[in-house]
Amino acid sequence: MSEARPAPEPREAYRAFRSISTRWMDNDVYGHVNNVVYYSWFDTAVNAHLIEQGALDIHHGETVGLVIETQCNYFEPIAFPQAVDAGIRVAHMGKSSVRYEIGLFIAGKPLTAARGHFIHVYVDRATRRPVTLPEKLKAVLETLK
Repeated sequence: MSEARPAPEPREAYRAFRSISTRWMDNDVYGHVNNVVYYSWFDTAVNAHLIEQGALDIHHGETVGLVIETQCNYFEPIAFPQAVDAGIRVAHMGKSSVRYEIGLFIAGKPLTAARGHFIHVYVDRATRRPVTLPEKLKAVLETLK
């Protein structure tokens, strides 16, 4: 049985947003943003939100998130010099892992140009062993559901 092809989603499907400027170097030889840049935007949107909310200390925190899975579907090309709005939400919270879903919108447009997800497993910085999600992180994640 085949799965339905993913479709673009509206802005209302996401809980928080971050504006991202495209850069000249993001375009590839085909004249649009290269697919690897989208994954960087996913990381940037989620981690910047967590840092700003005080839920992640990338320099001194005991807990860090490691990406174990990522995926993206593309619906419309993005190119420099367009601005991008990255919408984020939490689709699932486990004991030590989180599935983030990200929608990338061309500024001013109502539907995602691309959307995808990644899964973080939160681990002890020193041992790299999974840890229970810290309370402050869980509180911030709840606002993204």
